[in-house]
Amino acid sequence: MSEPTPGVFPSQELNRAIEAGWVSSGDYRIRPEAIQPASIDLRLGDFAWALRCSFLPDVDSTVEEKTEGLAFQKVDLRDGAVLERDRPYLVPLIEELDLPEDVRAKANPKSSTGRLDVFTRVITDRHHRFDDIRAGYRGRLYLEIVPRSFAIQVKTGLSLNQLRIARGDVRLGDAEIVGLQDESPLLYMDSEAVPRSDLAVSDGLFLSLDLSGPADRTVGYRAKKNSLPVDLSKIRAYRWNDYWDPVFPEAGGRVVLEPEIFYLLLSAEGVCIPPQIAAEMMAYDPTAGELRTHYAGFFDPGFGYDPAGGRHGSRAALEVRARDVSFMVEHRQPVCKLGLERMAAPAERLYGADLGSNYQGQVTMLSKHFAEQTAGT
Repeated sequence: MSEPTPGVFPSQELNRAIEAGWVSSGDYRIRPEAIQPASIDLRLGDFAWALRCSFLPDVDSTVEEKTEGLAFQKVDLRDGAVLERDRPYLVPLIEELDLPEDVRAKANPKSSTGRLDVFTRVITDRHHRFDDIRAGYRGRLYLEIVPRSFAIQVKTGLSLNQLRIARGDVRLGDAEIVGLQDESPLLYMDSEAVPRSDLAVSDGLFLSLDLSGPADRTVGYRAKKNSLPVDLSKIRAYRWNDYWDPVFPEAGGRVVLEPEIFYLLLSAEGVCIPPQIAAEMMAYDPTAGELRTHYAGFFDPGFGYDPAGGRHGSRAALEVRARDVSFMVEHRQPVCKLGLERMAAPAERLYGADLGSNYQGQVTMLSKHFAEQTAGT
């Protein structure tokens, strides 16, 4: 019997993992639409604990043991509930895991979650890392939720995070990334593939900011404080200018970020993820400045990809917050990087219109909850 192929599980393998009971949901059925090209949507359970502070389990404790003395209110989510800004909540998720000893998993916020400045991370029993689920894990999953800029309304069954399952070494090295750019371009500038000599790689592939254009061009959005709550189950239901201020470039393609304010900006490059690859957006190196970028972190196979060659990538929304002091960013400044991962097999379902994907070909960076998403011209 041959050894299993290492890599991130594609949609067809995720379906088999569900059939085998590696991912289960008790009385709830995992619906076909929850299976993305390389991930499974995770759903909120029936209640949330409001917490005094965040925490991380250790190898000797479960998540629920750690909540003793930290949880002060149990919030019923079955009919929906509002989660307050800057308050940590802990929600037992519907899905549970029973992984084989050679299979591990990793969680990421969904793109819409990050674009609303909702800080989330998955916690598991007897493990000291967020979002990282050790090989062979058997047990419940818990989601920590901290709304930052806006209060949010959520309910049982809503998906804020997604789960990837993998076996073996999946990360591509820099030489493999550069070679892939020749074979199946990962980055485009306008409609042209970025020459391999112009790629910036260092344990991943760097992306830069688009802050170009005249002084009246909207190059990003800045979150307003004290807006009304956002109901995460409503799509295109809110006027963007009730929640966001537009950001315009200064002369020379610069923007000054105010400290502790959340910004949405857009990559200069178009990103194209082919069927045999998945990608993880990684935070900017903190040694390079007091800047935190990208809170959501996963691109499914097919993002920005068109087998007919009619699309030349989709630009990436970048979630940015300056720490402590005001921080200037400039046009084409590298602010984050893609870690590329090999799939165990090419995904049979690709990100895009056929799946109802919300951000294929995006020209703005606001989440799907807002109408009137006008991009700068």
